[in-house]
Amino acid sequence: MEPEDGLTDEERLLLTTTTVVCSNDSSASPATRVVILSTLVAVCGSYVFGSAVGFSSPAQTGIMNDLGLSLEEYSVFGSIMTIGAMVGAIMSGKIADHFGRRMTMGLSQMFCLLGWLSIFYSEVSWLLDAGRLSLGYGIGVLSYVVPVYIAEITPRNLRGAFTTANQLMICIGMSVMWLIGIVIPWRTLALIGTIPCLLQILGLFFIPESPRWLAKIGQWEGCESALQRLRGENANTSKESVEIRDYTKSLHQLSETRVLDLIQLKYAKSLTVGVGLMILQQFGGVNAIAFYANSIFISSGFSSRIGTIALVVVQVPLTLIGVLLMDVSGRRALLMISAAGTCLGCFLTGMSFLLQGLQEYKVISPILALVGVMVFKGSFSLGMGGIPWVIMSEIFPMNIKSSAGSLVTVVNWFGSCLVTYFFNILMKYSTAGTFFLFSSISGLTILFVAKLVPETKGRTLEEIQASMNPIKEN
Repeated sequence: MEPEDGLTDEERLLLTTTTVVCSNDSSASPATRVVILSTLVAVCGSYVFGSAVGFSSPAQTGIMNDLGLSLEEYSVFGSIMTIGAMVGAIMSGKIADHFGRRMTMGLSQMFCLLGWLSIFYSEVSWLLDAGRLSLGYGIGVLSYVVPVYIAEITPRNLRGAFTTANQLMICIGMSVMWLIGIVIPWRTLALIGTIPCLLQILGLFFIPESPRWLAKIGQWEGCESALQRLRGENANTSKESVEIRDYTKSLHQLSETRVLDLIQLKYAKSLTVGVGLMILQQFGGVNAIAFYANSIFISSGFSSRIGTIALVVVQVPLTLIGVLLMDVSGRRALLMISAAGTCLGCFLTGMSFLLQGLQEYKVISPILALVGVMVFKGSFSLGMGGIPWVIMSEIFPMNIKSSAGSLVTVVNWFGSCLVTYFFNILMKYSTAGTFFLFSSISGLTILFVAKLVPETKGRTLEEIQASMNPIKEN
């Protein structure tokens, strides 16, 4: 006979444990030097992620001229990184659970190093693509393990602030590549890309392993030692240590959820929201603009150098503003404002190319393209860049979070792969139409958020999950 509350034994066990842990919430803990150092080392991986995304835009002209690549061949180079990232994303959870967070970051950086060096030494297109593929695999794994490691080492009262450093460093890595790519040849740019890889590999020797992972594999003494190191020599970690131990033991009693287990009616709304946001994020054109910003400016008749600098000036501050507003305005409001901005930005860019094709307003159309791209990137940084990942982490119950998170990450990278590959082809067919298409998708995002995405600000995970998966009365 089915229980009266409609929960399975596994879900009830997890809910009970979570409630106990939350009710025993410890007092505010300070940010120790070890926590700060560990976070800085971890986000070196985020910087590599951003620099890999930002590389293809300033390098496009140089690579195509030096290696004699066609536009279609360069589209393969730009998009193949996302294929590697998809493979890395699929394997990331298993690798991180088997080898640990630190070793996983180190292994990922070996693939990134190999990728940058292959690009640097490339004289033929296949070696260039192989390097990009290897780089993609590395950042695919890093995109999972970096935020997980930061979340597992930081105190509860600092977790939100520290995990946002991941998105910020991605943004900074991309911006730096765009800026220095203006004056530095593409081979030198690839060589510079190896520096944060080496910094993280060296830094991993000086930071502790995640105490949560150590507890998960049964290394209790190592867990307590790492926790003490992270919280400070004089800190009382007994309460947090007991919470980790109790919660880990309860997780061991739950059966492992597979991706196929997600195909249940009770998870339909959560999956629709999580997957839908990732599809709309990518098909709104963000990576097309990030990967090929230079060629967009050149096609519009505007200076690619000035345009790139303008993007950097807009992108980083608005990312910071988005972080600050996320817990003030709420997720839904910020998402809809952000989507409205990306809709307007792509519309203005499309209008610029339409006027150019009609041979009208020749002086204004390049400026209109710059304004459009700036509005798009600024609006995207404000909300659409980070909030879908935040919502994804909140709407899935703990017993399916790993499988659902992997699925959503793969969908995100697959969407990125399609957009980055077909962008140049679409631009060749109809430049204005391409941006009008992106604008339409951003418009659909506003409706999607208004109709389906719940407001999660200020609510417990249990409240969010109850609203997404309501218990039906008999």
